Amino acid sequence: MVDKQLLAPDDLKRTLRLAQPDTDQNLEHIGLVGDTYTVTVSGEDTAGRFCVIDMHIPPGGGPPPHRHDFEETFIVLEGEIEATFRGKKSVVRAGDTVNIPANAPHQFHNTSSNATRLLCICSPAGQEKFFKEVGVKVATRTTPPPKLSPQEQEMFMKRALALAPKYRTEFLKEA
Repeated sequence: MVDKQLLAPDDLKRTLRLAQPDTDQNLEHIGLVGDTYTVTVSGEDTAGRFCVIDMHIPPGGGPPPHRHDFEETFIVLEGEIEATFRGKKSVVRAGDTVNIPANAPHQFHNTSSNATRLLCICSPAGQEKFFKEVGVKVATRTTPPPKLSPQEQEMFMKRALALAPKYRTEFLKEA
């Protein structure tokens, strides 16, 4: 039995967060690097402890190699991804979970011919703010972002690189 004296009192200012990414019109869907990210639980919902992002990764999708100072866990719901962690590649399939330790070089890529759906949990929260700042709003959880011209792609990368330090992220040449 837990001694009630050891637990903090219930914070009545915090509320239940129910996210329904396929039907909730209040959720933001963010197009980024060809993928679509839906923030289902933000740091504001968890007092900064973590965030949850529902990711739709089309064939060929996924971010470039990077690292950051927070933990990142991926739970693959549908399809599969190829995760590269410190240079070693692993196939992560539906039902699998992979945790990336803080500061470790990594990336993931959808090498299959079907879209992949995964949940991403970042702890502590903050990555969702980076996505909102560099991405573009799209209509639904599976709506792809608009295709970028080479010039627009270059401008996007400059913006992402400029904002990365603010969000404790570093882009790399290899994971």
